[in-house]
Amino acid sequence: MFYDVLKAKDIVNLDGGKFERKVLMENGNSCLNIIAIKKDEVIDTHTSTCDAAVLVLDGEIEIHFEAEKFTVDKGEILMFKKDKEHKVLALKDSKFLLIKI
Repeated sequence: MFYDVLKAKDIVNLDGGKFERKVLMENGNSCLNIIAIKKDEVIDTHTSTCDAAVLVLDGEIEIHFEAEKFTVDKGEILMFKKDKEHKVLALKDSKFLLIKI
């Protein structure tokens, strides 16, 4: 997979369940994932073991933390620290990169 041009829109799709995740790169706890999620679906509350950034490639999602939520639209990035409990709600059919470092 290294030294290859990938089309993000073709890596994961919404044909299966509520969301699909594909690991593109991994090194210890650090990784690059691409995720597809259907409108109105939720990725349940969880905690990241690494600092993270979410880059929305298509659609729109909400990321809910304890006391606040952020709407992240196509082309926008949200960064957050590890150990922050959060969940993801898809406002539209969406695809996003999850970068954990």
